[in-house]
Amino acid sequence: MSKPALALLLFLSLTVSSAMSASDTGDASAAAKKHHTKKSTVRHRMHRVVQANPSLAANEKLVRHVSVVHGKRRVSYQRVAAMPSIPAVPPVISAGDLAGLNLTRDPLDLKSSVALVMDQSNSKVLFEKNANVALPIASITKLMTSMVVVESHQNMDEVIEVTNDDIDKEKFSSSRLRVGAQLSRANMLHIALMSSENRAASALGRNYPGGLPAFVAAMNAKAKSLGMNDTHYVDSTGLSSHNVASAQDLAKLVIAARQHPIICQYSTDTKYVVEPGGRPLQYANSNHLVANPSWEINLQKTGYISEAGRCLVMMTNIEGRPIVMVFLDSKGKQSRLADAGRIRKWIEAAKPENLTNPLAVQASAARS
Repeated sequence: MSKPALALLLFLSLTVSSAMSASDTGDASAAAKKHHTKKSTVRHRMHRVVQANPSLAANEKLVRHVSVVHGKRRVSYQRVAAMPSIPAVPPVISAGDLAGLNLTRDPLDLKSSVALVMDQSNSKVLFEKNANVALPIASITKLMTSMVVVESHQNMDEVIEVTNDDIDKEKFSSSRLRVGAQLSRANMLHIALMSSENRAASALGRNYPGGLPAFVAAMNAKAKSLGMNDTHYVDSTGLSSHNVASAQDLAKLVIAARQHPIICQYSTDTKYVVEPGGRPLQYANSNHLVANPSWEINLQKTGYISEAGRCLVMMTNIEGRPIVMVFLDSKGKQSRLADAGRIRKWIEAAKPENLTNPLAVQASAARS
């Protein structure tokens, strides 16, 4: 083949290749342009739909829906509620946690930051853990409330009324007793002790001679007379975190309250019905152990606010001995009851002669 013919063939080959490349590039560009146009059209249509729905709320959005009807493509837009954003809930930190009491370890691995177990027959401490630290005590307060009511010898049949002053403005807790509800002082005391009814406890304090200030003063005076030197009260309900006491003080309170049969009865009833006006209300005990036939509980009270954690005081018979238990700042809804079970098993497993001696298991402040 001559050089001119070879050159012509090479020229034709390059021309065809360039044309094919241009064709490929053109097809790709056209496809991209078409896709971009399609997306722009969808956005434009969406924008027009949004403009046509000025009432679209901040928590709503439009969802594009494509369907085929009789072979024809149909596009519609539906207004739906957007998924609300859930704010992060900060962890609840109790006063005990702030003091570092949750770092204290004990041989029984209790979930309560504070504990005290005492044999009431000989006043011997069997177990203690941070027992001398004053902490918020929540509704354990109502045990002192009941002491003041009973020892004031007020008429227990007198009917007292729930008012706006009894509404919880501290924690905004709910109550089944409406404003205007009327109950006898005895019934108010019953559901305050058994079910921790806050409005009942508030009404009891208000209807004391001199009103709530005089009632709180009587509470603090009684605490002082019992030697409860780490204790201070500011209300009759325990909703305030400024109601504080140590486990050592609360053991003294339990022993003193045990002397009043009405407090023992009301605090350990499993259920009780009151008629405050309107339909009857049935209340249940806030401590599930009182309904357990394997437990012999003579007196008890539970309590909870976030600053105090889960709290429990009890006097119960174990191995024929009156045992006082105090648990403060327990972690977990049922953990205080579980701690009571751990203590009971520990006492039952111990030899009786050891419990007659001043055997005190002191928790160690081992840091994790």
